[in-house]
Amino acid sequence: MSKMPMIFAGHGSPMNAIEDNRYTRGWREMAKEIPRPESIVSISAHWYTEGTRIMNEENPNTVYDMYGFPEELYKISYNVPGNPRLAGNVKDLISRPGVYDNTWGIDHGTWSVLTHMYPERNIPVFQISIDAFAPPQVHYQIGRELKSLRNQGVLLFGTGNIVHNLRMVDWGMEDEGFDWAYQFDDFIKENIENRNYENVIHYMSQGEAAKSAVPAPDHFNPILYILGAADEEDKITVYNNSCMLGSLSMTSYLFV
Repeated sequence: MSKMPMIFAGHGSPMNAIEDNRYTRGWREMAKEIPRPESIVSISAHWYTEGTRIMNEENPNTVYDMYGFPEELYKISYNVPGNPRLAGNVKDLISRPGVYDNTWGIDHGTWSVLTHMYPERNIPVFQISIDAFAPPQVHYQIGRELKSLRNQGVLLFGTGNIVHNLRMVDWGMEDEGFDWAYQFDDFIKENIENRNYENVIHYMSQGEAAKSAVPAPDHFNPILYILGAADEEDKITVYNNSCMLGSLSMTSYLFV
């Protein structure tokens, strides 16, 4: 079996799940560029826990982890099968202690994107949580430990936002970013394209731009898992390279 690609999706607003825009079209294009996965392992910014947790149920729930949105959004059911056998393999691969946890489900960080990429809902999906107390190097190391899954038809799927500061959102900047948002997003993009992953791991070296772009690491950490599982020969393509609302970036990456 050939090696599966990987994706990091800048997922943005849950509203993207029900909209047709340049971001959702970019996600659909990414799906067309890669082989159909046998399973998807998602690392979502929205499952942020103490320790590493792994779903292993047969039929995970759809989680509506957002408030105040149109009723149409809460009617979406991304009712995909899980993959308990693969979840067991993942648990064995990760050297840090992990536990099974089915109190969560497929959250909007995952389904708002996969609804467009794989609307048929017949590819098994489960999530791995992000340990809120682990440093960047640990997330990168877990990605390295999961790399072998790429040879098993598994799509490693990270979903978050490189720049994510909801407190500084400016609704008047619909398709624009603050200067510091572009500065940080470009710094990460240049280092990913040049495979200088240590610079991404040590992103706080960017000072005030990093503090503004990543006030909390939940939405940034998913890219570290993907970089950990990357190979030197991977071709890296950037999608949706943009900022919006001042303090969010939608930049996404495909590793093939």
